[in-house]
Amino acid sequence: RVPQVQPRAEELSELYRELSQHPGLSAACLGPDLTTQYGGKYCSLYTEWSQRDLARAENIKFCRQYLIFHDGASIVYSGPAGTCSEIKDELLSRESPSGTLKAVLRKVPGKEKEKEKQFLEVWDQNRKVKSIDLTALDKHGSVYDDDQFGCLAWSHSETHLLYVAEKKRPKAESFFQSKAPELGTSDEDTGHPKKEDAPVKVGSSHPGSGGGWLCGCGADQAVPQGEQFVYHEDWGETLSTRSVPVLCVLDIEGNSISVLEGIPEHLSPGQAFWSPEDTGVVFVGWWHEPFRLGLRHCTNRRSALFYVDLTSGSCELLSEDTRAVWSPRLSPDGCRIIYLENNVLGPHQQCSRLRMYDWYTKHTSTVLEAVPRQAWGAFPGIYCGALPGMCWAADSRRILLDTAQRSQQDVFVVDTATGTTTSLTADAPQGSWSVLTIDRDLLVARFSTPSCPPMLKVAVLPAAGHEAQTQWICLQDAPPVPGITWGIRTLQPPPEQEHPQYGGLDFDAILMRPSEGPTAQKPPLVVMPHGGPHSVFTAGWMLYPAALCRVGFAVLLVNYRGSLGFGQDSVASLPGNVGTQDVCDVQLCVERVLQEETLDASRVALVGGSHGGFLACHLIGQFPDTYHACVVRNPVVNIASMVATTDIPDWCLTETGLPYKPDALPDAAQWTEMLHKSPMRYVDQVRAPVLLMLGEDDRRVPPKQGLEYYRALKARGVPTR
Repeated sequence: RVPQVQPRAEELSELYRELSQHPGLSAACLGPDLTTQYGGKYCSLYTEWSQRDLARAENIKFCRQYLIFHDGASIVYSGPAGTCSEIKDELLSRESPSGTLKAVLRKVPGKEKEKEKQFLEVWDQNRKVKSIDLTALDKHGSVYDDDQFGCLAWSHSETHLLYVAEKKRPKAESFFQSKAPELGTSDEDTGHPKKEDAPVKVGSSHPGSGGGWLCGCGADQAVPQGEQFVYHEDWGETLSTRSVPVLCVLDIEGNSISVLEGIPEHLSPGQAFWSPEDTGVVFVGWWHEPFRLGLRHCTNRRSALFYVDLTSGSCELLSEDTRAVWSPRLSPDGCRIIYLENNVLGPHQQCSRLRMYDWYTKHTSTVLEAVPRQAWGAFPGIYCGALPGMCWAADSRRILLDTAQRSQQDVFVVDTATGTTTSLTADAPQGSWSVLTIDRDLLVARFSTPSCPPMLKVAVLPAAGHEAQTQWICLQDAPPVPGITWGIRTLQPPPEQEHPQYGGLDFDAILMRPSEGPTAQKPPLVVMPHGGPHSVFTAGWMLYPAALCRVGFAVLLVNYRGSLGFGQDSVASLPGNVGTQDVCDVQLCVERVLQEETLDASRVALVGGSHGGFLACHLIGQFPDTYHACVVRNPVVNIASMVATTDIPDWCLTETGLPYKPDALPDAAQWTEMLHKSPMRYVDQVRAPVLLMLGEDDRRVPPKQGLEYYRALKARGVPTR
């Protein structure tokens, strides 16, 4: 046996500190083209990064600028312009279409006992020209800065800004609350309107607007009594402060804010942008009747594309109203809107359709259908949470997107007229590629691997038909982390574990191994199944697996059947088979690598969160001889007790294989089936010590799930904390 050398806690924390200093690349924006005195073209590239600051115990954001010299067909020279600087209190930012103005939503700490404020700023080249206290104007609640509803969109004329905020809710009082009469005369008493309550004439400073009017909202309302404890629904995990979103417009010249009227009461609007000619606003509307379900990571909620006309106030449906849609993107010529579409309910993440709406013919077409099975050399299907904010090529015909292709992520160009697809990364290094932006056919992307932190890559998109010749240039390198080797292996389930309807499906796993250190010859193994269950590990940079590998563990990341990137058949094979098919896939993979690799089979541990925690708890119960330790974060342990407390009750029934209807109550047989598929069924067989990490405010997998497991383990004498 190889002698076991245990690293000290100080060494581990120092290693983690070192690895956590590798920043993540989150956003990029290209400035306008400028011409040098010699006739060459160049532009600036603004990038945003995030990094853990362990001393401050927070994630920080910083920016860095680069210069790109190009001739329209290739990049002549590129390099950084100056050093990094931290971004403080910036919630949203967006450059105007011309690149000369920039809008910033900023939070400002309140003085003394004041609440935190939100300011909307407009910057013009080297100075701030507007700073508007949104909190003081009191037209609405907090502005949404999330990527589910939130937006900050310039009108094409650059005179107005569009954003989403929480609807103003009058402050309720007790029936018995007494208030001293106020002295003096208010604006209402004199009959003079307050300046900020005047209606805003949208587009009055540019032609073609139709001179429409918006309603200035926020006039004083009667204070409702006895309603201070009324329950208001929200949109669930990470969206608990989002209840009733409204679309808001800032008239930059008039310094006034108004709330759009005309949006149907049964819809929650978001992801909005200005229509061509600024005649109105296009938005995604989510149905919230009979009640709101969790929306984060749920691309199966009923929603549609709408247009609200600013002249008439009418609201028009642009897409089918029986589907789930998101990520609408307007082409540069203003003629087409591309968007993603899924079926309503069913698995929360699926292989999506790419749809296109023609603004002038009002015709909707399907550009790409869902793909039943992944095949190398063919397009794998779309499995992305969102399209890039800027995804259109300059020809207004092609779009760029990234998507999972089994256990890697690649960039594709899609011809929206023909539906043909071409990989831009087929001949590039294997790993995880993501599109950050494309503007005037300058393409900016992120690339990483399990042993290499994120790098910044740029390219010029070649002319149609020549996309495979894309030449990537590294603008910001990241040296590979030493001591890590990795590879992807494919596994086929044995005949008795084949799905009766979806036979012939295979799956992948990424194996990372330490290549140096005292355990490199025969390392212990950490098994990590992903959550979801319909998500995927792609071969990109992941801090925790990298840290474990550097410490001396081999790490096995399993993409069991049901993962994204393998075709819609794989996704559809899992509902009704959780707790068996996914568990058997992970166990098969573990047994296979223990046979084929030199690993220490006496030291195998499990790590997983959410559905990954569900699988880890299943595995230590169903295969207690294989695993010797288990760490789970917010695990699902009892689907039957989770269904009434989670923000996604539909998940509990769908993954159990049962139909979901908002008004249906599970019967005794359905409760039994949910319990039968849960890890709690096998708790009597658990012997491995278990560390539970529970988020106190988790709405998706409430902490009561983990505490239920904790008590069951304690009662059986299993070491747990």
